[in-house]
Amino acid sequence: MAERRSVLVTRPRADAERTAAGLAALGLDPVVVPMLEERFTGVSLPDPEGFTAIALTSANGVRALAAHPEGENFAALRVYAVGDHTASEARAAGFEHVSAAEGTLADLSRAIIADRPAGKILYPAAHHQSGDLAGLLAAAGLVVDMRVLYEMHAATSLPPGLAQRLATGQIDGAVFYSRRTAEIFAGLIASRDYRPLRANIHCLCLSENVAQPLIENHFLRIGLADYPSHEAMMALALAFARDQISP
Repeated sequence: MAERRSVLVTRPRADAERTAAGLAALGLDPVVVPMLEERFTGVSLPDPEGFTAIALTSANGVRALAAHPEGENFAALRVYAVGDHTASEARAAGFEHVSAAEGTLADLSRAIIADRPAGKILYPAAHHQSGDLAGLLAAAGLVVDMRVLYEMHAATSLPPGLAQRLATGQIDGAVFYSRRTAEIFAGLIASRDYRPLRANIHCLCLSENVAQPLIENHFLRIGLADYPSHEAMMALALAFARDQISP
């Protein structure tokens, strides 16, 4: 029986478990090593009067809003979520009127602009953002109130034992769902000791934008999902499990 190929899961822990379960179902050996840790900021929310919608760009935003002491004041509003996973998280958190845009921030902004909500839009955001949703919506004449409800703190070191496994080639691949996790991982293994790893590890990336920090840091085996979704990432991982990805 062939040995299971080991794959790092670099997502924040709340999302990593779902990804790890999917990888295990494909016959891979997931190793959960979050590059980011979610922390709520405690920033206050505005009075809900005049708001008609919420824009959610990630499941982290859903969790931050749902955990906020004033978050339930917005539960009756229309929710625009990026991707099916974020939409599912919003429904599970108790939001009833949820629609899912396709999987990118540009898709989300187009969906909101097409609907043109009549009132203000609440945007629960992260401290570090991969794009300017508020700016895109404001440019279309929509009123957005962005509140930074959470921060994603970067890992500053690798867990004990993992550095040795990486340096000795015992990790076969890694999955990356965000550009920032890719940047952090590349920074943690930037030393000369990891040069063989950068040449040999298979990096399975949600998009070209996510992969860019890895390319810039001379990782040689990069695989891109056909579409920015969990399902497309699992299809990419299946190809990896079957050894059908070429460098």
